[in-house]
Amino acid sequence: MRTSCRFAVAVHVLAVLAYKEGEAVTSALLAGSVNTNPVVIRRLLLLLQAAGFIATGKGAGAGSRLSRAPGRITLAEVYQAVETEEPFAPHSKPPNRACPVGHCIPAALDKVFASAKAALRQELAKTSLADILESVQESCPRSGKGRK
Repeated sequence: MRTSCRFAVAVHVLAVLAYKEGEAVTSALLAGSVNTNPVVIRRLLLLLQAAGFIATGKGAGAGSRLSRAPGRITLAEVYQAVETEEPFAPHSKPPNRACPVGHCIPAALDKVFASAKAALRQELAKTSLADILESVQESCPRSGKGRK
């Protein structure tokens, strides 16, 4: 079973861009903050740019910056922009249809998964990037305003 960390990394990247308040940020700096390869960050930046969250310049000295105010970016929008996998998925092989449980479990799980996905999206829609940045700044003394 695989899980994706694209959403968590995307929120991290957007939080850095919000923290930098319009300053162009390189993929190398973002990769250093996330502790990953800059290629991973550049691929994610393409998704974030396509969603309209960031603007990215090319060439020496260029970088990325937010194109929307942090308060106007919800985590639900970020999730939708970067996650391609379903958060809940059935087993990759069909269950044994001759088994009474195997025959009926897909329908039972589909109902639960649909409800859980709706709840996930609803919960993520309540939080903006500005909320995340505020939480980071409150909980981490090194991230306080004025320190860049």
